[in-house]
Amino acid sequence: MKKYKFKIVTVMLAGIILSSSCKKELNIENPNSPTLAQASTETGLVSLAAGSIYVNGFVNGNTWLGTSFFSLEYGYDELLADDVASPDANQNVNVVNLPASVIFTDGTPTVNVNPTSQAANLRVNNTRATKSQNMFYYEWNSMYQLNNAANQILALAGTVPLSGDAATKRATLKAWAYWWKGYAYARIGSIYYSGIINNAVGVTNPNYVLSAAIIAESNNNLAAASAQLSSISNTATYTTLMAQLLPSFVQTGHGGVPTPAAFIRNINTLEARNLLANTRTSALTAANWQTIITLATAGIQASDNVFTMRTTNLNGLIGATSGSVALNTSGPPQNSTFQIQERLVQDFKSGDQRFAKNFTADTTINQVGGYTFSSRWELLNAALTPRPAINSIQYADNTPGNQEIYIAGSYEENALTLAEAYINTGQVEQGLALIDAVRVYQQAGLATVAGTGLTTAQALEELRKERRIALLFRGTAFYDARRWGVIYDISKGGGRTGCVVLTPDGVLHQNVTINYNFMDYWDVPADEFVLNPPASGSAPIKNPNY
Repeated sequence: MKKYKFKIVTVMLAGIILSSSCKKELNIENPNSPTLAQASTETGLVSLAAGSIYVNGFVNGNTWLGTSFFSLEYGYDELLADDVASPDANQNVNVVNLPASVIFTDGTPTVNVNPTSQAANLRVNNTRATKSQNMFYYEWNSMYQLNNAANQILALAGTVPLSGDAATKRATLKAWAYWWKGYAYARIGSIYYSGIINNAVGVTNPNYVLSAAIIAESNNNLAAASAQLSSISNTATYTTLMAQLLPSFVQTGHGGVPTPAAFIRNINTLEARNLLANTRTSALTAANWQTIITLATAGIQASDNVFTMRTTNLNGLIGATSGSVALNTSGPPQNSTFQIQERLVQDFKSGDQRFAKNFTADTTINQVGGYTFSSRWELLNAALTPRPAINSIQYADNTPGNQEIYIAGSYEENALTLAEAYINTGQVEQGLALIDAVRVYQQAGLATVAGTGLTTAQALEELRKERRIALLFRGTAFYDARRWGVIYDISKGGGRTGCVVLTPDGVLHQNVTINYNFMDYWDVPADEFVLNPPASGSAPIKNPNY
């Protein structure tokens, strides 16, 4: 069995505290205790640039529920999008997605599921003493660790002597660091009401700025990465170095080394997401839609490599059985951390092979979690229940090395982003053709919708359903629910109508309105603002709308 080695530099929160550590529970073997001093050589710098990004960004601090950023933080995303639910109290996953109320049309009385509010429930745990139960803590911690690791790479990339084509290597290292900074700021700005821009090593600052400024900083770093990549002409040296920066076990499937041009297309897709995810769809202007069209047209193509993670069972980064929200949802629902929700299943069209491949009937009545959390469905795990005769994509497979997790953008996300922009600018058929293309790409086996005379409203409904299905477990579902207005109180145009709900008494209701009333952007976690109080003139650290 191949053993994977990483140099690890732990970085805590927005203020940088660097220390050497070796995570035994990850089974990462490295006979040399990694230190920043070892990064004074080219070999040391490359090892640092690889290991510190993946371990600090996606593993350290993420072993509370599952074994990675993609199990817990992506788990919150799916919970808040009403794709999954949980009866478990770990990290409050059975509470964070309690809707405000459930309104029936069949005479059943309205049920006030959450008589206070989601915001009130979440804020009770926004203290340093209750860190493990604080949903606000985890993504902040992970993404500032990632950002600070990238800061260190940038600082060293300009000073450490490099052999051979030093200019290409330096440009590659800088592009790598700027990309991850852009990604980190994108995640922070897309979920927190305010944050900190920290581009220095060894220092922090108490200047909190609004999420829009964080997104602008994300775009600045993505532009810097693109500029570095555009300067590269020696693709052989670039490819060799990128193969060292990407963990070897991710360089399969869609996770191989991207060409410089493909890397830039990844950047464009993330920039398009930054705009789309952080603007209410109803507020997007014609100019906004045109910007999205421009970015997505130059975004990820079907044949491009993208940034992925894979599970391994020995000396890798994330576990093969619990390294992602999909894995933690799969298998008999009585035993899984998360359970598939009725509102997700109702979005599959009849005959969709992705449903046939991945789901089976298996009712669980949730008496512990919320009123809407019961379900008739199980997400299949390919290692336990393979269906090889169906060729569509597989959502969950705990066979070591088989679970591919998308870190940032994908072809499907880019195509559906472009489709949505086309439909909203009167180019309905072009948009529908892209929805068809995604379904063909994922081998859904559905009849085409282009050329069938759908109205704009009908096309947007196809788009909505397809994003929920094609991008399931990819860390964008909550962004979509927020920008479409679903998460808001019904008095503000929010909620979802026509919902299927299996109530705790085992009765199936087919036409229910769920009033979610969720926070749209989160408060800054106490582990930051207690240790780093905001300076005068800072943006609010608490979302004033809740």
